[in-house]
Amino acid sequence: MSAVATKALLELDGLSVDYVLGDRSVRAVDNVSLSIAPGEILGLAGESGCGKSTLASAVLQILKPPAEVSGGRIIFQGQDLVAMSREDLRRVRWRHVSLVFQSAMNVLNPVMRVGDQFVDMYRAHDRHVRKNEALARAGDLLELVGIERSRVRSYAHELSGGMRQRVVIAMALALEPELIVMDEPTTALDVVVQREILQEIEELKRRLGFAVLFITHDLSLLVEFSDRIAIMYAGEIVESAASDVLFRHALHPYTNGLMSSFPPLTGPILPLTGIAGAPPDLAKPPSGCRFHPRCPQCTGIDSNLHRLQTGVRPTLREIAPGHQVACHWVEGP
Repeated sequence: MSAVATKALLELDGLSVDYVLGDRSVRAVDNVSLSIAPGEILGLAGESGCGKSTLASAVLQILKPPAEVSGGRIIFQGQDLVAMSREDLRRVRWRHVSLVFQSAMNVLNPVMRVGDQFVDMYRAHDRHVRKNEALARAGDLLELVGIERSRVRSYAHELSGGMRQRVVIAMALALEPELIVMDEPTTALDVVVQREILQEIEELKRRLGFAVLFITHDLSLLVEFSDRIAIMYAGEIVESAASDVLFRHALHPYTNGLMSSFPPLTGPILPLTGIAGAPPDLAKPPSGCRFHPRCPQCTGIDSNLHRLQTGVRPTLREIAPGHQVACHWVEGP
């Protein structure tokens, strides 16, 4: 493991995930390497279908058939989660790594009070926890995320969308994990509630010191919320940099397309260009660079286009300290 990796809380080392369907397979995550330092917020952005949620499930080792890790390692605090037994994984999940799901309404049990769901979670990890003690902890956690502690007696349908999402975040914090994976936790919420929840997550991170892997298709959310951002396309990481660097100096054509898909809040009014086409079918990905059928740079016949069409895939390489890009068009070391 590299010197950087030994300091990482989480390191994905060449991680690949396949969906195996009989005698054929589809690679949804392809040789992804990422690291997250303690207390860091790493944003992972990309269009729907690019493998973000599959990567999140792989980190917690909750992939369901036909998905399976087909290569690489997931190193958390020096241990490879891929090689762990199911019993050891149960001790890691939620106590050390927790997950905030995309749809809180689908996560919360509609026929159980919120407090009882906290009780079940605590007892799953410590069967000696008393109900009154667990309910008291649940009330404290609800207050921590801005909800009245009396809501432990509420059902999910009695809460607003923003409140339900805060409850799920409170549950993810319950056992004080070092890492929280957040898989599009604000997608279904309006922009005002999104902002409130992101501010609360930032404040909780400052107070409690956990790290966050924040997954979304909305790059505008990540620019000011994350310390670093990785861009994912068709199962691969195509660019990674500090958030301010990516905002000012994005280099990959796909990243620039994502950046131009949302309007600036200040400055001149500019046309939104977006990205033509759709992500490729991962059962039959394009040869060479997987973005080249949609890439605005690929408009003429030259040596780079020839390399793309003849199947030479760009490698993720560091073109400046902390800034990595996988693109034939980007000059660098």
